[in-house]
Amino acid sequence: MRAFVREVIETIALALFLVLVIQSAVQNYRVEGPSMEPLLVSGDRVVVSKVGSIEIDAAHAAGYLPTVDAEVGDTWHPFGQLAYGDVIVFRWPRDERQNFVKRVIGLPGDRIKIELGTVFVNGLPIEEPYVEYTLRQSLAERVVEPGTYYVMGDNRAQSDDSRHWGTVPFDNVIGKIWAVYWPVDRFTAMESMVPAI
Repeated sequence: MRAFVREVIETIALALFLVLVIQSAVQNYRVEGPSMEPLLVSGDRVVVSKVGSIEIDAAHAAGYLPTVDAEVGDTWHPFGQLAYGDVIVFRWPRDERQNFVKRVIGLPGDRIKIELGTVFVNGLPIEEPYVEYTLRQSLAERVVEPGTYYVMGDNRAQSDDSRHWGTVPFDNVIGKIWAVYWPVDRFTAMESMVPAI
């Protein structure tokens, strides 16, 4: 009987541990609003990977990991960094109680300019096959600050994004969207998306 009780306790402990690990790595969100149409529509449920936004002090990690060579101030992204075209969930810089979903258009140090709706990154126009609703808008060039991302919605006519309130700090990023899982007929794996650059 004791062995059975012990097995039950170990199974429950393992299950709780796995739930905690999964919750720290992925999370689900509900999309609200039209800013990412047609890719994401209001009501879509998405799975977000939180591990892609993990950033570690590389110099500190180098003290524990002999394969990591780093200088003071370097950062290490053990699960990779966000890249052009990634669709992310983040806490809105103006009110961190609100979560937004947008596409990464610019990385730190990039020069972003918009001419009659065409986005230029570092002086080159980018192809954006995912944009169906745009504006013939122009914005002066700006440089993406260190430690931030420049983000925009795919539905440019109805997106409140970096054009209006600036960049998103790394610390505000919750994670990268992996897939739409609900409703089932809208299931989409984000890996199949075309990157912005």
